[in-house]
Amino acid sequence: MKYLVSTILSVLIVMVLLIIPQTGEAATETGGLRYTVTVTKFENRAGWSGQWDIGDAWGLIMTDILNQTGKFIVLGESDMRSAALDEQDLASSGRIPQGLTTAVTGQLTPAQILIKGAITHVQHNTAGGFGGISIGRISLGGGNSKSEVNVTMYMVDSTTGQVLASKSVIGKSNSGGGGIHYSGHGWSAGGGGFKNDNLGKAIESAVQQGTEWMIGQLPKIPWSGTVIMMRDDKVYINRGLREGVNIGQQFIVGHSEIIRDPGTGEVLEKILSEAARIQVSTAKEKLSICDVISGQSDSIDKGMEIQLP
Repeated sequence: MKYLVSTILSVLIVMVLLIIPQTGEAATETGGLRYTVTVTKFENRAGWSGQWDIGDAWGLIMTDILNQTGKFIVLGESDMRSAALDEQDLASSGRIPQGLTTAVTGQLTPAQILIKGAITHVQHNTAGGFGGISIGRISLGGGNSKSEVNVTMYMVDSTTGQVLASKSVIGKSNSGGGGIHYSGHGWSAGGGGFKNDNLGKAIESAVQQGTEWMIGQLPKIPWSGTVIMMRDDKVYINRGLREGVNIGQQFIVGHSEIIRDPGTGEVLEKILSEAARIQVSTAKEKLSICDVISGQSDSIDKGMEIQLP
């Protein structure tokens, strides 16, 4: 019997090692720089309905977990941003008193990446289960009811509307926290009526997988900023501590040229012509001050683009 148990455990370990995602050191390749993202409501194409809205639950969990990673500047979901715009419109209408705390226009932070997707399949509380074991990030546990959610995710460039990457993920959870479930880096969602629901746990599992996948895509997505001011041979850029910029970091500065398809107007490529190189000497929350280390300071103009070397 001991030999049989040992053999089964060995087989399970091999299976687990095969299905653990290999994220590698992808996030470090971006130099720790962060991207602004916002999560739009995921469409419920599975037709599932219950005591809570599955699309709202997904958006709430994903926004929470993305924020926990420290890899993104997470903006409010689309409904929150719409509410902010409504408040700004009301303030600018002159129908409410004006003061220091009154909402103003023109300061809403733009998203570089939109997170969109659809929930394509939901299986909730069906019979099943087996004995329990936990190895690394994968838990194989007992339980008599299982929930599963299938989701297709998209990372979309907010400027061009082009899909940067897509991924299908499957989240599973057994009653009582068992089943096959992915724990990732320990990120977990906040409260909500779905938190203790078996399907809610399956959604959290899928979000954890999707989040790790997103982090792995970052080195493939161009990171850029803009020169906002020149003063006393110092270069001011619109990226700071919030975006992960640190003292000593270097950037290329230059004019960017966009190559478009003459027939469709689609952006085919963006080429940066290097004018100089700069190094961060002071990093503040939303901007950084840089020294010119290569090239001439008088060759740098306001509005020029910055990129990683």
